[in-house]
Amino acid sequence: MVYDSPIFLEIIQPMRKELTEIGFQELRSSDDVESAFAEKGITLCVVNSICGCAAGIARPAVAQAIAEGPKPDHMVTVFAGQDVEATQKARTYFKGYAPSSPSIAVLKDGNFVTLIERQQIEGHTTDDVKQKVQHALSQVQ
Repeated sequence: MVYDSPIFLEIIQPMRKELTEIGFQELRSSDDVESAFAEKGITLCVVNSICGCAAGIARPAVAQAIAEGPKPDHMVTVFAGQDVEATQKARTYFKGYAPSSPSIAVLKDGNFVTLIERQQIEGHTTDDVKQKVQHALSQVQ
């Protein structure tokens, strides 16, 4: 489902801001994804979502993980259901994983390392997911 009506855009904007306000760059096209994922260093990519587990768990967990560290070199986000082209392109990098949103990916020097899938977010605490993000980032430092 593509959320592109004016009402959805208004509803989704605060969900985008939760990440952009802490330094995430939004990727809106496949070219944006290719460019961002080709960067040297560690890239954290959040596949954002309108669902409750993104709002209540994933975005707060990512914010806490970034605040406490370790910090990636690059932080990017695509929004499932809205940034369709960018989301589809990002998911082509996540080899071995089914499409999942929300999800949190780590790449190093343009190579996919790991993905924290929705099933590892939904039903877990913010602290659990924060620790998963921190662990994933610490493994590639």
